[in-house]
This record gives sequence, C-alpha cells and structure tokens, in this order.
Amino acid sequence: MKLIHLVLASILLTGCGGEEFQDLRDFVKNSGADMRGKIEPPPEVRPYEYFAYNNEKNLPDPFKPRKQEAHAANAGIDQKELDRPKEALEEFPLESLRMVGYLYRANVGYAVIRASDSKLYRVKAGNHMGLNFGLIKEVTDTEVKVKEMVQDSAGDWTERMSSLQLIE
Repeated sequence: MKLIHLVLASILLTGCGGEEFQDLRDFVKNSGADMRGKIEPPPEVRPYEYFAYNNEKNLPDPFKPRKQEAHAANAGIDQKELDRPKEALEEFPLESLRMVGYLYRANVGYAVIRASDSKLYRVKAGNHMGLNFGLIKEVTDTEVKVKEMVQDSAGDWTERMSSLQLIE
C-alpha cells in the first residue's frame, strides 16, 4: 500500500511542476520586444553668424534714440487739454467702462456708464473718459464714440477712435 501511495504522490508532484504557465511567461518575455520608443532627432543647430556693426553702411546707432529731435513729453496735446481739471471717468481705462443705458433729455443724448468702481456716471458729447485723453465725440442710443490721443514708442501722438457698445 505504501508503494501505491508513493507512486501516486510522485505522479501528482510531476504534474504540478510542469510547464503550466509557460505560455504566459513567453507572452510577458516577448510582449515588449518590438516596442521601441521613437525619438525624433534634435533640430540642427545653425552656427553663429557674426555681424560686424559699423557706421559705413549708414545704419542707425542702436544705443541712441530712434529720432534725433527731442520730443516734448506731451507734444501733440494742446496745453489747455493738460491744464483742465480731470473728469471722474478719466481715472479708469476705457476697457473697464461699460455703457449700460441711454437717456434723452432737453434735446441732448446722455449715456449711462458703469465704471469698475460699480458707480454709474452720466456723460454726453464733449465729456472726457479713459486714460488716453479720450473725448466723447458722439452719443447714440447704442454706442458712445470716443477720440483718444495715444503716444507711440517713438513719442508721436496719434488719434484713435474707440467706442463703447450698449450692454443689454
């Protein structure tokens, strides 16, 4: 009887030690074999091109202002414009102002403007608003047209027309 038990136990142990998971081991071993990351080559580095800066070619001096003539700080703006007292809406950028209403009284159209301080202001043509010397040219029931004086990087002043649309 012992011999039969010993033979059966050896047969069972032989069955457990076989190649039961060999297909799984092969799959894991071969699954990443053909997966290679593809990295693009780095861009070609161009060699530094030396530039000799001399004034023989009549190039402007990079360390001097673009224009030789001296600009007054506010050339292009009337002195009376600078001397007048500022109106309340000239403290706010034009982009932060919103037209929220329109009034018509005594043959004059007024726009109701909401500033970023949440206060309401009533303006008409001839009033000023915005940081760039904005003069209200026209007030209609749907928009306020403003002429601004804007200074560019060279110091020149140019007129720019902007408008505020009625927000419904």
